[in-house]
Amino acid sequence: MTKAQFNQPYIPNTDSDRSQMLEAINADSVDELFLDIPENYRNPALNIGDPLSEMEIKSKLNELAESNFQVSADSSFLGAGVYRHFVPAVVPSLITRGEFLTSYTPYQPEVSQGTLQGTYEFQTITAQILGMEVANAGMYDGATALAEAALMACRITKRYRVAVLNSVNPKYVEVVQTYTAPQGIEIYIIDEGGEDTHLDQETACLLVQYPNYWGQVHNLEVLAEKVHSYGALLCASSDPVACAMFRSPGSMGVDIATGEGQALGIPPSFGGPFVGLFATKKDYLRQLPGRIVGKTIDTEGRTGYVLTLQPREQHIRRERATSNICTSTALIGLWATVWTALMGKNGLRHLAELTYQKSHYAASQIAQIPGFSVDLERVFFQEFVVRCPVPYSDVNKHLENHGIVGGADVSESFTNGVLFCVTEVNSRKKIDLLVAALRELS
Repeated sequence: MTKAQFNQPYIPNTDSDRSQMLEAINADSVDELFLDIPENYRNPALNIGDPLSEMEIKSKLNELAESNFQVSADSSFLGAGVYRHFVPAVVPSLITRGEFLTSYTPYQPEVSQGTLQGTYEFQTITAQILGMEVANAGMYDGATALAEAALMACRITKRYRVAVLNSVNPKYVEVVQTYTAPQGIEIYIIDEGGEDTHLDQETACLLVQYPNYWGQVHNLEVLAEKVHSYGALLCASSDPVACAMFRSPGSMGVDIATGEGQALGIPPSFGGPFVGLFATKKDYLRQLPGRIVGKTIDTEGRTGYVLTLQPREQHIRRERATSNICTSTALIGLWATVWTALMGKNGLRHLAELTYQKSHYAASQIAQIPGFSVDLERVFFQEFVVRCPVPYSDVNKHLENHGIVGGADVSESFTNGVLFCVTEVNSRKKIDLLVAALRELS
């Protein structure tokens, strides 16, 4: 291949090129490469219309985009794992600075000090927010972080049963089951309202969410004492913003604390990318999945950052690897770090307090609408379940007609239940519009 060909974004293969490649892999035709695919699926008819020019394609894509239902940030009351918080304009400006955008994968510390320092600071804020002793460089997202916590608990305890409270995000539970099934780990669900946790001496850990999927806040201290009496570990997937106002998981006896870092100022982006938080006690440092960046001094006495631990099968013997996670989603971790640093300890708490106050105002107003009910006795942070007089689909369709994005469907757990979320970005005016729209359904 010539240098000119290498610089081209599109490299066509000639018949001669194809023949040489097929000869190298001992194949007679390209069709042989697809024999494992059932014949009726190999060349399906694609109803994609006539070819379009670049200008026509852009026009078509714009037309499709305009058909989306778009609302302002403060008109959305949907949470269920993805949350809207105010993002100062300085955040994207800082994260695109050159010193942070060196090598994405920092295997050469001498040229990646900005990336490594960003990760080190990310680990620091993760440990501080979750109240734990050590944290790693990040996971794929909150769901996989919780799944890795389950695997880590099994390695530590040498047990292969995992209990999960039924108040954990069902999507997270699905990911946990995906991770544990190939390793023969048994998953069983416990009713949060039950009198006993029903753990036994074969259970490695109990997985909980803090606040839980329905927005309610656990007393993790009581739960930790009960779980530890069985010799098991307590793993909590926690909202980092809630931890700025409520007690941290670590202060209540949680052994492995995870979470979704998207809440730390990452705008919702159609489902990702996110960054998982993962922290634990120092005693379990060697069992942490993913990378850990350390701070050191170079030969000239200057501060330097290095990859201290890399417990992944790519870097060490496979049988000693704790995980095969292949990225720490460093750019999203950097975004969360910069946002949190700008907020500061007091700013983050103030933001959490605003979220708490606005969500409770919304809940109290909705509770007064005839036919609607909200449990105001349980402690909650930013989300609350509303039992409605009509099905979930009717509620959200009605709200959509008013330019409002409604809550998540939790009708499997609560009759006609809708999980609403209110954060600091929701103005009182928009909250009142939500209440007025719901009143029309009473």
